Amino acid sequence: MKLIKSGKYNLLNFLGWQLYIFSTLTINKISYRDFSFMNKFKPKELNLIYYTFLEGFICAMLGFVLSYIILVFLETRLNLSNLKKRDWWNLFLVFALAQTIYHIALWPLLDIPATYYFGSNNNGLMTLFMKLTNVPPFTVAFLVWLSIILAIKVYEYINEVKFTKIELESSLKESQLNSLKGQINPHFMFNSLNNIRGLILENPIKSREMITRLSEMLRYSLTKNDINTIALEEEIEMVENFIEISRIQLEDRLKFTSKIDPGLLKLEIPPMIIQMLVENAVKHGISKLKEGGEIVLDIKHENKTLAIIVANTGTLTIEKESTQLGIKNIEKRLQLIYGENANFKLQEIENQVVAEIKIPIF
Repeated sequence: MKLIKSGKYNLLNFLGWQLYIFSTLTINKISYRDFSFMNKFKPKELNLIYYTFLEGFICAMLGFVLSYIILVFLETRLNLSNLKKRDWWNLFLVFALAQTIYHIALWPLLDIPATYYFGSNNNGLMTLFMKLTNVPPFTVAFLVWLSIILAIKVYEYINEVKFTKIELESSLKESQLNSLKGQINPHFMFNSLNNIRGLILENPIKSREMITRLSEMLRYSLTKNDINTIALEEEIEMVENFIEISRIQLEDRLKFTSKIDPGLLKLEIPPMIIQMLVENAVKHGISKLKEGGEIVLDIKHENKTLAIIVANTGTLTIEKESTQLGIKNIEKRLQLIYGENANFKLQEIENQVVAEIKIPIF
């Protein structure tokens, strides 16, 4: 925020200077006067009171104007993100120049009310030493103001850095998610097209059925590619399409069972995340077994989390040529969307490979 353009700041700064000078200069001077004259209406003493108040106002007004000049330098020439030694020297010079102008201009300005009330200017009323004794208090006033302004500017800069960091992290997160989504379609397409290629000559009818189902899945993946979450029931429909496509190739070797609480179907989950678990179970599990096996999809509610479990017959082995793209994709997406609130495990339990995802339910 530019303070030089802020009406609220300028008002507070003006009032602050008036209050500061009144409390440190005007009250101090008046406290040494004998107020008994107020009852006698002595013109000379009253003139002194009037002059003291006017003197305070002029001192504060001059401080307000010169502080604005220093502020212009701070906001136009001082870059907190790239401070150099020269910048501090320039600030010191501007501050010193403002002090010099203040003490050179102050006394001619005060000569006006002094001549009006006492018939003589300050040269006739005060010695040079008396004038110099005013330098330290007014310098302290400027230092107090400068400390407050620098504190405000540093606070604003820290908040700006934090906001910029959040924006960059959000942008990076969005970019990473889009990149990970882009990995899903080629990975799935490669497997499906290989299945179609193997069936075109062998069984044209089944290949046409596979193409129809594949087109449905592609339509789904394209329309959901620009969102981070979808309803669970939509994901389940895609999984069922994938299972049917896989069954055309694996036939009776693939058995599929789902256990899903109907009350969970409207919950939001990352798109294609269950499909990738099932795909890995088919590719790395059932398709490797001569006798085939079973995939069980179990989705349930556990302690404010949604537990998604995909278990398949087989053993947990990682092939040397495997990139583990699907597993890495799932882990990264869960981390980006849910942070530490999500959990993913892949383990072997009693001749079954069990993949389990737990995500928070909002």
